[in-house]
Amino acid sequence: MIVGVCGSPRDMATAYVLKEALRMLEDRGFETRFWSVRGKWIDFCAHCDYCLQNKHCVVQDDVQELYTWLAEAKGIIFATPVYNGGITAQLKTVMDRMRGAVASDKTFFKGKIGMGIAVGGDRAGGQEFALMQIHTFFIINEMVPVGGGSFGANLGATLWSKDTLEGVKSDEEGFRSLRKTVKRFADLLEREGSK
Repeated sequence: MIVGVCGSPRDMATAYVLKEALRMLEDRGFETRFWSVRGKWIDFCAHCDYCLQNKHCVVQDDVQELYTWLAEAKGIIFATPVYNGGITAQLKTVMDRMRGAVASDKTFFKGKIGMGIAVGGDRAGGQEFALMQIHTFFIINEMVPVGGGSFGANLGATLWSKDTLEGVKSDEEGFRSLRKTVKRFADLLEREGSK
């Protein structure tokens, strides 16, 4: 199973692109699930260390559902709009809260395949830095980060929305980077036998 996590508090360009990526993966036979921060109660990690002693997070909010989904996932996609040159605060909070999952099982993410999508209002609006933040999470948690390969999708899918849904839909180069990244992500999952 593949879980797509949308880090946008709005249901616009980033959600659209992530759903398109999941549709491409479904066309290849993968089971997918979409989880969005939009409208969710997501409390910040206080680094209180409760999870280290008790093997679960003290905060009982909407992230509990995500813990369950990610435990089952073989592949994880984090998608974010670019806010001030990086990922959204909501997605960063989700990442920080994964400390509770790893405290209960140090191999919670180990070996899972990870992919990133970043959507910016400008063509060069911080998408690659946002993807580097996503890849850093993957690497720290012993996941396998996947990009789209050389020439146009090095770190993953980067799209230009021009701050509109129509703008992202018309970004042919961005969708080329998405297709390249989805293909490499799916190929690696298939090699691992993780449909």
